[in-house]
Amino acid sequence: MSTAQLSVNPVPVAVSPPLDERSLHLRRSCVAAMESAGRGHLSSALSLIELVRVLYDDVMRFRPTEPRWADRDRCILSKGHGCLGLFAVLADKGFFPESEMLTYCGRDSMLGGHPEWGKVPGVEASTGALGHGLAIGIGMAHAARIQGRDSRVFVITGDGEINEGSIWEGAMAASQHGLDNLTVLVDRNKLQSYGSTSEVQDLEPLADKWRSFGFYCEDVDGHDMDDLRQALGAVPREPGKPTALICHTVKGKGIAHIEHDATWHHKSRISEDEVAALYKALEQ
Repeated sequence: MSTAQLSVNPVPVAVSPPLDERSLHLRRSCVAAMESAGRGHLSSALSLIELVRVLYDDVMRFRPTEPRWADRDRCILSKGHGCLGLFAVLADKGFFPESEMLTYCGRDSMLGGHPEWGKVPGVEASTGALGHGLAIGIGMAHAARIQGRDSRVFVITGDGEINEGSIWEGAMAASQHGLDNLTVLVDRNKLQSYGSTSEVQDLEPLADKWRSFGFYCEDVDGHDMDDLRQALGAVPREPGKPTALICHTVKGKGIAHIEHDATWHHKSRISEDEVAALYKALEQ
């Protein structure tokens, strides 16, 4: 085990069920995009695919042909570097052609290394400067209340990202205003760019932190579709309170040889042999 492959499971969770063909298909789409670009944050995207998938498959209200429909639900990917996972789902849902994935990070492509509002259909906010997505989501949730809409807002953060103080300032505001139409999903893969979250900035007791900031909070398996459907299908979990779901995930999930490996947080170049190994690992 390399120094980058760390023990990163401070909170025990049940073993996730095997990935189904749909989850494998979305991962292949991410690999194809990275192969075309020669770079990308692959492992950061693979930990959140089920979070995005369940929102768009089972939870959110939206119209792919009318991406700015006023009454839609909103999903903000605050950890914008994981955008390959979001792009794969948006393409799958028809926001743009799946062939666009093969232009990822190209000179004339609308798909860059982070999501851009106004450029990519279905993207609700330009993110990448970590810690900003929750504040944007709070504004959207508050606006929906003022305007009398029943739209819900879902914000996906990284666990490394929530070291940012702006996250906790936002959490106080969300609680102060009783925004129960707001749900935060923490992609708790326990690794950030250069090491484990427990070494860089220990987050535990994380659930108690969210509760102390006025959120309803629970732990879920971030790769178990049934667990996610049950948790998200019941939000808001407590009237008058925003919800935080700590989604326990695996960085690089689905490709065994890159799981738990911080060196795969971002690749600036990738060889043909590495690409072949990624596809091989995703064979059902």
